[in-house]
Amino acid sequence: MTRLSLATLDRVTPSWRPPFDPTSLEVGIVHLGLGAFARGHGLVFTQGAVAATGDTRWGYCGVTQRSRSVLDQLAPQDGLYSVLVRDGSHAVPQVVGTVRDLLFATEEPERLTSLLAAAATRVVTLTVTEKGYRHDPASRRLRADDPDVVADLAGREPVTVVGQLVRGLAARRSADAGPVTLLSCDNLAGNGEVLHDVVTQFAALLPDVGLRDWIEDNVAFPSSMVDRITPATTDQDRADTARLLGLTDEGVVVTEPFSQWVVEDTFAAGRPAWELAGVTLTGDVAPYERIKLRLLNGSHSMMAYLGLLAGHDYIAEAAGDLAIGRAADRFMQDDVTPGLDVPAGFGLGDYQEQLRSRWRNVAIRHLLSQVAMDGSQKIPNRLFGPIRERLASGGQPVAATLGLAAWMRFVSAGSSDDGKPLELDDPLADILRSAVAGTSTPQAVVSALFGVTAVFGDLGDDPAVRELVAGHLDTLTRYGARAAAQAIA
Repeated sequence: MTRLSLATLDRVTPSWRPPFDPTSLEVGIVHLGLGAFARGHGLVFTQGAVAATGDTRWGYCGVTQRSRSVLDQLAPQDGLYSVLVRDGSHAVPQVVGTVRDLLFATEEPERLTSLLAAAATRVVTLTVTEKGYRHDPASRRLRADDPDVVADLAGREPVTVVGQLVRGLAARRSADAGPVTLLSCDNLAGNGEVLHDVVTQFAALLPDVGLRDWIEDNVAFPSSMVDRITPATTDQDRADTARLLGLTDEGVVVTEPFSQWVVEDTFAAGRPAWELAGVTLTGDVAPYERIKLRLLNGSHSMMAYLGLLAGHDYIAEAAGDLAIGRAADRFMQDDVTPGLDVPAGFGLGDYQEQLRSRWRNVAIRHLLSQVAMDGSQKIPNRLFGPIRERLASGGQPVAATLGLAAWMRFVSAGSSDDGKPLELDDPLADILRSAVAGTSTPQAVVSALFGVTAVFGDLGDDPAVRELVAGHLDTLTRYGARAAAQAIA
């Protein structure tokens, strides 16, 4: 079958095409981390903004960091790809035309630096996952002893995102190309603040006197909250898309109907009119961010570890497991909701009901292993706040600590309750495995993992937390995930 491209775009159903000529766009945004989420979320909102205004300055150069697989998918298609929205048995594709250039950072580091330094580049967006920031989740500081950070600081072609950004900003200052905005779209609390801190801390370690001050004066770091579930694309998804489009699309992204983006409206050099495409622009992202990180992502992590231990593969299966679903409900109601500052007009009950419906959308085959990966980077943002706040209010974070214990069981056991091997895909995997090596009791596992202060900080110093986590881990070890979930449901 013929492949999707600019030459074949006229064969696509008109309502499924980009609502403008993709070749009319200039590159004004550089995006680092061109994975499925970015293509199914931010780039779609930008397409809507361009369609609403006719402002052609906001095309993307999409940058991949770890492999060129996305380039191999999109380059033969002139940057075009489709977003397949699935809801039950219903599926609708939409071709996105905002990618106008592609770059693999490892192969073209100098071109990446030039793009970051170009006056036409006004916004740099990032979806590089939590581990891409090379920071300690507990302290939120740059890991200056990270071997890749050390090598980047020493002057090699940078491989870390922070090294790439700082080199680009240094070139931008030299070129007098003006201010720019760096916009994090990753699931981190205060992601703009985290990005600001690691960038300025990296710059301060360089011999380039004055670079940090220039960054402080010329670079904006707004925070944002992103929400859309994008599971890994399957061969069946590609086949369904080809049937609908009448063209092969190797870059198709599968997602759900729901999509939300809340952005702090602090930009140094302009931005697309995202508000015309449904983006919420605000002076304070934090309330929205806390709602999403804790209710959606916190529940996701809890269901992922319990679900994997119980032998499930997908979020829809775990959410449909009565005991696990009820445990997630208790987490939302008891441990999260009391600590939320709900924005005016935001329907919290409706949002929670919407979450339950989204999780049970069996057309979205969201792998639990995808949610579970990089847990050492994710759980501090998702579970620690509810634990601390529940204790501070005099309550017992029973459900939140079960989520934490399930992660500890996942790390230490290496297999599900029925013996299926579980992969620990985590940037701190070696440290975590070393910590639990030789432990023979749940209490020993708890002590060993709380000793990894890069993840936990002083959370493990609280005896109430230790007691709750150890009790849950004992139940998980003796009786399994379903029994542990049932015990609190």
